[in-house]
Amino acid sequence: MAHTTGDARPDAVGTLPDGTPHYVPLGEVAADGDLVCCHLCGCWRRSVTAHLRAHGWTKDTYCAAFGLERGQSLEGEATRKLRAASFSARLVFEAALREGSARGRARARSGELAADAAAVARGRPMPEQRRRKAREVMTGRRHLASVRASQENARHHLRQVAARAASERGYADIGSLVRARTAQGVSLAAISREAGLHKDWLSRHLAGLDPETAAAVRARPVAAAADARWIAVIGALGFDDVAGYLRDRHLLRHQTVNQIAVEVGLSYHGVESALRRHGLAKVAHAGKRHAASARAAEVAGALGFATMAEYVAERRREGWTWSALAAESGQPQSWLRRHSRARGPGTRSGRGANRRGSEPAG
Repeated sequence: MAHTTGDARPDAVGTLPDGTPHYVPLGEVAADGDLVCCHLCGCWRRSVTAHLRAHGWTKDTYCAAFGLERGQSLEGEATRKLRAASFSARLVFEAALREGSARGRARARSGELAADAAAVARGRPMPEQRRRKAREVMTGRRHLASVRASQENARHHLRQVAARAASERGYADIGSLVRARTAQGVSLAAISREAGLHKDWLSRHLAGLDPETAAAVRARPVAAAADARWIAVIGALGFDDVAGYLRDRHLLRHQTVNQIAVEVGLSYHGVESALRRHGLAKVAHAGKRHAASARAAEVAGALGFATMAEYVAERRREGWTWSALAAESGQPQSWLRRHSRARGPGTRSGRGANRRGSEPAG
C-alpha cells in the first residue's frame, strides 16, 4: 500500500454497512515501521489514535467498525516506545499511578480482572481480527519465529526434567542413568517410573536428549536384558531359562499369571510381557479352566464317553430330557447345557430339543 499525503488518497478497498469507505481491509492493521495507515482516509500517521479526532471518531468506535481488537495498538513503533518511556517515568514519580498499577496487578493475580473482562465481553460479537487469528491457528499458519521459540522452550524444559531426574539419582546426566539401569536389566518404562515420569517418557524423548544412548539401548539384546531379572529368581526354583519356567508353571501346572507374578516377585504385566517374548499364549483363568476341563473329562469317562459334548448330544438324540441327564450324570442342568454348546454344528440346540419331556425308555 503506497503512502499518501495531502489530498491524495488510494482507492477504497470496501465500504461499511453505512456507506463509509475504508482503505485497509477489515480485521487488519497496515503498519510500516513508525507509520500506521488510517482505515478512514488511507493516510499514514505516527498515531492513528490521535488522528481520529480529525474524523470525529473514538478509538472504541473505530476498532468496533473495522473489526479490530479493543486493545489493538494504532501507533507506530517509535510512538509506542516514546509512550512507554513516558509512562515508566510517570510510574516512578506519580504515587496515584503506582497505586493504580498495583491494584491492577493484584486484580490480575486474583483472577478478578479476567472474570470482569469475560463478563463485559459476554454477548459482544467477535471482531474480525480475532476470527482471522483463530483461523490461522486452526490451519497451522503460525509465525516461523513463534514456532521456533515454542520448540526451543519445549527442548529446554525436557533438558531440565532429564537433568533433575539424573541428579536426584546420583548421575551426571540422563545418558549415564539410562546406561547404568539398562545394564541391570531395567526397562526404559521402569526407569521413567522411578524418576516420577510417565512410563513412556524416556521412550519418547531419549533420542532427542542423548542420541548415542538411545541408539545403544535399541541395539542391546532386548530379550536377554529383559530376562536378566528373571534368571536370579528362577535359578533357585530349578530352572535355567525363562521359557522353560513359564511353560512349566503356566501350561503344565496351569498357574495363573497372577500366581506366577507372586512367585517371582514381578508385576502382572511383566509376566505377560515375558510370555509374549517367548511365544507362549496366555491362558485366562488357567487354574479354574484346567480344573473345569478335568472335571468334565472325569464325568464323561465315568459315563462311557470321550467328552461331555458327545454324551449330551447322544442322549438328546435319544430323546432324554435335561432333568434325566442331570439325574444320570449327577451334574446340574446348567452345567450340562454349557457343555452342550461345545458340540459340533450338526446337532440340535439343547434349548429347543424335545420339549415334550419324554423320559428314557427302560
